[in-house]
Amino acid sequence: MAPFLLTVLQVLLALTFWIGIGSGSSNRYNAGDHVPLFVNKVGPLHNPSETYQYYDLPFCRPEPVIEKQETLGEVLNGDRLMSSLYELKFREDKTHLVLCRKRLTSSDVARFRDTIAQDYYFQMYYDDLPLWGFVGKVERDYFGQEEKHTKYYIFSHLKFNVLYNADEVIEINSFSDPSYLVDISENTETDVQFTYSVSWNLTSERSETRMNKYSQASLHPISQKIHFFSFLNSITVVVLLIGLLSLLFVRHLKNELRSSSIGDEEEKKEVGWKLVQSDVFRCPRNVSLLCAFLGTGTQLLILIIALFALAFTGFLYPYNRGMLLTSLVIMYTLTSVVAGYTSASFHSQFEGNKQKRSVRLAGILYPVPFLIIVSVLNTVAITYGATAALPFGTIVIIILIFTLLNIPFLMLGGVLGNRFGLLEFQPPTAVKRNPREIPLQNWYRRKLYQLFLGGFVPFIAVVLEWHQLYASLWGFKIYTSPGIMLFTFAVLIFLSTSVGIILTYIQLSGEDHEWWWRSILCGGFSAVFMYAYGVLFYLRSDMTGFLQLSFYLGYTALFCYALFLVLGTISFLASLLFIRHIYRSVKLE
Repeated sequence: MAPFLLTVLQVLLALTFWIGIGSGSSNRYNAGDHVPLFVNKVGPLHNPSETYQYYDLPFCRPEPVIEKQETLGEVLNGDRLMSSLYELKFREDKTHLVLCRKRLTSSDVARFRDTIAQDYYFQMYYDDLPLWGFVGKVERDYFGQEEKHTKYYIFSHLKFNVLYNADEVIEINSFSDPSYLVDISENTETDVQFTYSVSWNLTSERSETRMNKYSQASLHPISQKIHFFSFLNSITVVVLLIGLLSLLFVRHLKNELRSSSIGDEEEKKEVGWKLVQSDVFRCPRNVSLLCAFLGTGTQLLILIIALFALAFTGFLYPYNRGMLLTSLVIMYTLTSVVAGYTSASFHSQFEGNKQKRSVRLAGILYPVPFLIIVSVLNTVAITYGATAALPFGTIVIIILIFTLLNIPFLMLGGVLGNRFGLLEFQPPTAVKRNPREIPLQNWYRRKLYQLFLGGFVPFIAVVLEWHQLYASLWGFKIYTSPGIMLFTFAVLIFLSTSVGIILTYIQLSGEDHEWWWRSILCGGFSAVFMYAYGVLFYLRSDMTGFLQLSFYLGYTALFCYALFLVLGTISFLASLLFIRHIYRSVKLE
């Protein structure tokens, strides 16, 4: 099974990297060449999911507006690049060039005023480099503690500062000139003259490093301090858990195995996990669902590993428009063969002729909740007219990818798992026909307590870094430290594995042999804590509105559900290996 997964991962990375290389281009220009500036979207600063097309606001617009051809990932990311009236020719300075003269109606003024009150920003792209600016500003006059007057101003002049090296664009920044303001505080028609200036400056920076400035946010001293404390927190929890394992758990288990090998019958009766050796390998309930869970979890684990590999190779970087989502679509589609293979392979160990049900369940275990939530969110986005709403053509493409590629790959994996998968499972001990009755458990062996402990310990070790991840996804803080994230993920896997083994051992010591699903739930319960922390993060943030709330809760739920499947699978596999080891070590008389 391991060689098969490794082969899939290598093919996956090669194909994704090849597509990314093919989509990129090295742009070189001569002096005076036209370099198009595309306008993208506008939206409130504190609501990252609430974005609208640039020309939804009454800005100066060309006739006709030409939409840039976009990739699937760009559309999924909410990018809607369109042509503009700005002319930024390579290495040509311009001063106070008139973009257009526009008469704003009272409704246009009211619309601008509402957006300025919500701190609306705009985003543009120039030679694939992003740039931002604010639509306007608010000035409030106070008399004592009371607000007396509020003034709304729109920026009418935009400055572009472009850096170049030889024949390549290296960097671009935009500045809204505070000297050019138009008062739109009153609901009256207003004449506005929009202007812009362009200045070009030579730099020694090379084009290969022009995206590095977007990665410098993670090198800020405050961010480094947070990462440092997160590292200390994770190491402390890991060291304490290793100490617990070595001093209590491993030593106690070795003593029990030693007493078993000696044949001390009196001591053997005192050990609960030896009494259930004839029931511990009994076929679990809902075995098809269990195997589908393992298949989906393994698929998502391979996908996460592939993402880390792409990030370390520099393939994924901030504001590489849509490449992350494009990579996710490609990798999820191709790794469907892993889900089918793993589900069928595990099912063949229990019931040799019913793998098809496991494979079908693996095909709906994550995609169906995903499609339901995305459909609801898409309906909300359409209602608001946001760019997050998927066009009909994109929806058709997604459906075709799922039906023509995802499902066949899933079935192919099922066939391979049925023919070349794991051999039929041979338990180390014989399984009785009738299951042993489970005695009443102590409080620390009950399911709710074990679920809480299994989720809380891994979560508390990564909570600081998890906060940084939420701030990156929902707060415009760029997370560009794949090494730190990989370390955090490795700590999460190690703790989920260790805690899962310990809780499984405690459960078996209480003569409770129904460990299969318990080990999955204990391992995956960290994701429940992560989602709860996500709700707390939202309540403490400045995000507002139903659109942002629905997108935040919906996509955070999908993200945590995927993590639940991955960690539950890892915890189960670790518990299975542990149980096989200890029962093989028992000397049966």
